[in-house]
Amino acid sequence: MNIETLARFRDMKIETAHGITGYREAGASHPRTLPVVLLHGIGSGAASWVRQLDALGQTRRVFAWDAPGYGASTRVASASPLAIDYAKALSAWLDAIGVDRCVLVGHSLGAIVAGSFAASAPERVAGLLLISPAAGYGAASKDVRESKRDARLKMLNELGPQGLARERSANMLSQYADDEAREWVRWNMARIVPEGYAQATHLLANADLASDLARFHGRTAVAVGAEDAITPPEACAFIAQAANVSLQVMPHAGHAGYIESPAAYTALIDAFCQSIECRMKDGATQ
Repeated sequence: MNIETLARFRDMKIETAHGITGYREAGASHPRTLPVVLLHGIGSGAASWVRQLDALGQTRRVFAWDAPGYGASTRVASASPLAIDYAKALSAWLDAIGVDRCVLVGHSLGAIVAGSFAASAPERVAGLLLISPAAGYGAASKDVRESKRDARLKMLNELGPQGLARERSANMLSQYADDEAREWVRWNMARIVPEGYAQATHLLANADLASDLARFHGRTAVAVGAEDAITPPEACAFIAQAANVSLQVMPHAGHAGYIESPAAYTALIDAFCQSIECRMKDGATQ
């Protein structure tokens, strides 16, 4: 775990129309590059993106938020929220930090928020990159939605953040992950706020990412680690199909691939951004 690197991207807070949003940022605005906004998964936080902040911040403005209910960020109002509730909080934060349009990158549960935001405010999304996206259970039966939700809430109540980090963090990584990556995932998971995690569990049960993607017609890409055991390639292929794109499979990477293979995932994000910027330079439409 690289605490020295993390210290260079300090934990920040800003008042928004939603409430307080915590975040980390890197880089500076540049006329030829788009800002990138990074959305973490259910067992993580803004700090998990530190390696991407470090690398991508060399050429563009980069932001990573703590989702509502994570870190110092104000929770959403509903005890059983919908994706649009988080999308509205995202919109309020982007307004507050002065980002009108960006490349939006969502990992796992963050992909659900990203998809909802893209569907509701497509003019603000220059490109949508979903990494190991969670599909949500909104299209499943009531029994399935409730059983998935209740099992995760039971685990949270029994284990707490420290226990979740101890028992569940290894599932986030592949056999190829080094000790630093494993410790980094544990550290991030141990910092979750139980109330925020519980709301996010309801979000996961209620969401239907594929439905939101069907309403977004902008530039989209979907990627997954070849060794992902949480949102495996066959599950992510369904999301890619909903977005009408080919699935990109990242070798030797698990669910938290951007942590265990930071160079490969940073290159993925940067290449996606550059492809959009080249089209903008050539005057092409999305």
